[in-house]
Amino acid sequence: MNYELLLETEDYVAVNKPAGLLSIPDRHDPEQPSLINLLKKQFGEMFVVHRLDRQTSGVILFAKHAHAHRYFSLLFENRHVQKEYTGIVVGKMQEHAGTIDAPIDENKFRKGEMIVAKRGKSAITHYEVLNDFSVYSVVLFKPVTGRTHQIRVHAKYLNHPLVGDDIYGDGAPVLLSSFKRKFHLSKNELEERPLLNRLALHASAISFKDFHGKEMRIEAPLPKDMRALIQQLKKNMA
Repeated sequence: MNYELLLETEDYVAVNKPAGLLSIPDRHDPEQPSLINLLKKQFGEMFVVHRLDRQTSGVILFAKHAHAHRYFSLLFENRHVQKEYTGIVVGKMQEHAGTIDAPIDENKFRKGEMIVAKRGKSAITHYEVLNDFSVYSVVLFKPVTGRTHQIRVHAKYLNHPLVGDDIYGDGAPVLLSSFKRKFHLSKNELEERPLLNRLALHASAISFKDFHGKEMRIEAPLPKDMRALIQQLKKNMA
């Protein structure tokens, strides 16, 4: 699993994490590859600033030293970091834009799952529909808070779960034949390969002020599988 280095400074690195790679080691299976361990091999000491779910791709920051780690930790804690995610959700969104204000808590009956619950911690997500294809919608999410699985839980709360979400949706892969009217397998193919076979969520940009007060915005381009799905939707669902 190769990562793309987006920016390196004396204080931090910004990386475009591929889907499927852990941000940090799994406590139950520490031998699995993780992004921070790969970065440590290249840069030496690294500190975790924030995380992305394993199946979420996109921009992620790591601090190079303890002072930078404290600085960024405070930025995130005080909500001085603006995060943008591009997601593909199931169905046509009722509202073109809006804000989801729904507290999130752990599901006491299903380990590893979060739910919207009054007893939970405050969770706020702004969203805007970028493309409406009826069967799917491309949505820009801007989370204000940083709860576990926040965007995934809030998408489900709107009854439009993220494509490929195996916890909050049906986890089904997207096949071209599901929306292309006259679909035929090529002569060399025995079965159809999915256009997208993972969680359709990408951390597309992050903005903050660095140590010197400079406004920073770091972007990560959409991965190939999400671009391919959007391209086919534009071609067949316009």
